[in-house]
Amino acid sequence: MLQNIARLGLSFLVFGGVLSCAEEVKKETDYLADEIGAVKTQFAPDKRVALFDVNADKNGSVYVLKGQSNLPEAVETLKNDLKEAQIEYIDSIQLLPASKLADKIRGLVTISVANLRSQPKHSAELATQATLGTPVKILKNEDSWTLIQTPDKYLSWVDHGGVEPITEAELERWKTAPKLIYTNINGSSYSEPDAKSQVVSDIVAGGILEILGEEKGFYKVAYPDKRIAFINKNEADIYESWISHADPSQENLVATSKKLMGLPYLWGGTSPKGVDCSGFTKTIYFLNGIVLPRDASQQIHTGEKIDDTKNFENLLPGDLLFFGVPATETSPERVVHVGMWIGNNEFIHSAGRVKINSVDKDAPNYDAYNVNRYLRTKRPLSSDLGGLIDLKTKPML
Repeated sequence: MLQNIARLGLSFLVFGGVLSCAEEVKKETDYLADEIGAVKTQFAPDKRVALFDVNADKNGSVYVLKGQSNLPEAVETLKNDLKEAQIEYIDSIQLLPASKLADKIRGLVTISVANLRSQPKHSAELATQATLGTPVKILKNEDSWTLIQTPDKYLSWVDHGGVEPITEAELERWKTAPKLIYTNINGSSYSEPDAKSQVVSDIVAGGILEILGEEKGFYKVAYPDKRIAFINKNEADIYESWISHADPSQENLVATSKKLMGLPYLWGGTSPKGVDCSGFTKTIYFLNGIVLPRDASQQIHTGEKIDDTKNFENLLPGDLLFFGVPATETSPERVVHVGMWIGNNEFIHSAGRVKINSVDKDAPNYDAYNVNRYLRTKRPLSSDLGGLIDLKTKPML
């Protein structure tokens, strides 16, 4: 559901001669806008998942390319385009991961839920979350913040306490190590194999830890930052076993969704600590072995279209219903909300809290507001279109 707000390049008054002056300034300083824009459209049309923040200055007859990108192919394409057009340039674009990172360009989330923000500051918008053990790409550091990319390619900032930087070799070792996945909605890890011992940390469903052994009905585990703790075996499963048995069936998706009933709405939330609408559907599917794209406007591109006429008879539990503003001749479609069909004319969604509403106008929980802005229903599991990741065939770990 989240939509990133484009930064404004110039602010100016829109009347009389002042407008003409502002337009003239913009034209003089907006160097190579067409060339850069064409490459950005090709390689980074969605800046939530691809970074191509490039601009140009001019020094005499030579253009100076500046900015940053994590897309070497895009940068190379721009340079080749300029060469073909016989445009002289100096390449000062910073390619990410930054060289200062040396070989620690990977990371593991080391707290129960990492809050990932749109800018490197705590007051910035919460863009998304990542649960314990999520592997990420590290792109650069800025003060006490790290720019990362999650397995679903989302770009965001995390403070240094949330991610443990590691090398590619360390990540490969961790991938092959025995691990558990926490399956309770929430709980704790302990300093000893005893629920009465000191709590090491809280933990939520989906958290992943390396297993060191077993003691007295507990798994002995290691956090990415080397903390040692114990997890009750009744609250977790061996990761390999869990993923091999993961079954995103209609029944399982509905059962998982109802375990989160009443969870508070949290803009940017994608965990049992709070969810926004697309974070809720993403969490449901992840806990059944499927990674959906982050936002509703991305999730709508997954799977097969089932309905766009409010003919709800063909819907099956697990289908995703999308809501928003239809496209017009002058404006594009806006997808602003998503929920999941659970049968009996009902869907479950995060709106204020996780709750169940009906599309039946005679039902006591009828949701007229969302029915009136209904766009269409998609079935994510019918295809791999739109960036859906099945963890059985495309491991995240």
